[in-house]
Amino acid sequence: MQASRQPFNIVVVGQNNRLQFEAVLFAASLRHCSPNFNGQLFVASPQPGPKWDTDPSLRNQDVLQALNELGAEVLPFQNRVFGQSYPYGNKIEALQALPKGEPFVFFDTDTLITGDIMSVPFDFNRPSASLRREGTWPQPTLYGPGYTEIWKALYDRFGLNFRTSLDLGHPDEYWERYLYFNAGYFYGACPRAFGQRFLTYAKSIRQDLPIELVCQSLDPWLDQVALPLVIHSFGGGRDTLPSGYLDGEVSCHYRHFPLLYARESDHVVEVLETVSAPNKVKKVLKQYDPIKRTVFQGRGAKARALFDRDHLPRKEQAIRNRIKSEGLWMR
Repeated sequence: MQASRQPFNIVVVGQNNRLQFEAVLFAASLRHCSPNFNGQLFVASPQPGPKWDTDPSLRNQDVLQALNELGAEVLPFQNRVFGQSYPYGNKIEALQALPKGEPFVFFDTDTLITGDIMSVPFDFNRPSASLRREGTWPQPTLYGPGYTEIWKALYDRFGLNFRTSLDLGHPDEYWERYLYFNAGYFYGACPRAFGQRFLTYAKSIRQDLPIELVCQSLDPWLDQVALPLVIHSFGGGRDTLPSGYLDGEVSCHYRHFPLLYARESDHVVEVLETVSAPNKVKKVLKQYDPIKRTVFQGRGAKARALFDRDHLPRKEQAIRNRIKSEGLWMR
């Protein structure tokens, strides 16, 4: 499709913690699996300021050199609203630093590109996000309000049409009836317009909680509460990107390395081990214990041997518990 050839940028967040090493892996996987990517990879780095207890910016010279050699541009940005109190807000505030009017795709840093990103038929005028999620939010209480009241309160807050967001193929009060995404990836036509609305909605929800939400937790769910509203407001939705590309053949949001080894395909493991093997990449990644021990010292292979990928436990927690019981969990 022609839409898949439209130039676009990719952004991940890089911070002075595990994210910096995951960013190196992301950049290496993008370069390896999608050599024809025709945009710019940005690693957005929050800068020190009053919202942070310590300096969150990228300062590891080995990491910075590796990112540069892999074609990534480190993009400083100011986190003026969330900072230390809600680090997930980085993905919201970083969007303001991206080039105005240029289509973008945001990925969580704990993602690998496993195929040709240029094959993905993005329609940037109809944004969407990851559907690889469980019904984590909201968690309605016994005496209400239920899913409908909670979500409708949010759509009403921002003047959005609630009914057109529903998937009527699912019954009332079942979580998948309501527009809900994992914020592991999302995309749109202009990062600044998208980011400004994302910030406006998230601030409003956090600072002036609708009464229907008083029994609901927003940490860490705030980004995933606001994201569907933003996407719906720009004319996007759950069905604007064909399945099988992102969270499929082209990308893998692994989240934790033991989980990657336990449940992902042989191809994903092969990509991880191939792109981390070159010495100039390996010497950087070995600074981070979960990568060093899981990827380079064999813990991942041991975790993988515990599971049959064709018959995985239905709940992620059961996978985690089995890995932990064998002393192989690292994060």
